[in-house]
Amino acid sequence: MTRIDQKFASLKAEGKKAFVAYIMAGDPDLATSLALMKGLPAAGVDVIELGMPFTDPMADGPTIQLAGQRALEGGQTLQKTLDMVAEFRKGDSTTPIVMMGYYNPIFSRGVDTFLKDAKAAGVDGLIVVDLPPEEDDELCIPAQKAGLNFIRLATPTTDDKRLPKVLQNTSGFVYYVSITGITGAAAAQAGDVGPEVARIKAATDLPVIVGFGIRTPETARAIASVADGAVVGSAIVKMVEEKRPVPEVLAFVKGLADGAHSA
Repeated sequence: MTRIDQKFASLKAEGKKAFVAYIMAGDPDLATSLALMKGLPAAGVDVIELGMPFTDPMADGPTIQLAGQRALEGGQTLQKTLDMVAEFRKGDSTTPIVMMGYYNPIFSRGVDTFLKDAKAAGVDGLIVVDLPPEEDDELCIPAQKAGLNFIRLATPTTDDKRLPKVLQNTSGFVYYVSITGITGAAAAQAGDVGPEVARIKAATDLPVIVGFGIRTPETARAIASVADGAVVGSAIVKMVEEKRPVPEVLAFVKGLADGAHSA
């Protein structure tokens, strides 16, 4: 069992929903993002999603695109992102970490090298949004063999014919994208999400976590009530963009986490 599997098993035993928080590694700088990352578990975050900055983040909206640009301009690299994970692990051996991003930096490093380094640093799972199931031999299968979960996105356009293919080699959890479009766009609606989550859960035993369009504790609670948990990214990253102090960002995160946990 990975840390992700263990976390969801313990949450299920407690009858609790999960709260997942996304931050961009190196935004606005390495020290600030590491301080924020280290504070997330105490703010109630069950799983940390750590963005890997990339020059062409096509699934992301302007907020996360700009975060990636700031990180890259500040000198963030894939190596520094792995170093962040290793540094975090010195004080926290239990909180699952999922690295989210795009295939190009991983391909450039070399898949085998990246997986070995990611595992050694303490990474638990990967979300690589530009690798469809048809490319599973490229990274997904090797990642699973290396002991890392490979988490797939399902969307409102993933129909019943496509869903089994999407779920085929997915592990850890399924990330359901609540809206069509990019991150940080429209608001998620529990009434729309509930039936879709139920449809996915009928096809898999994996937890289904919902992200995109969640900005408030109330929405986090509503979405978590119809799923196994909620993910918030853009709303947190926006506060970083506004240069809010780390304690203020963490207080905001705690409110979101409390919302999801109260579902």
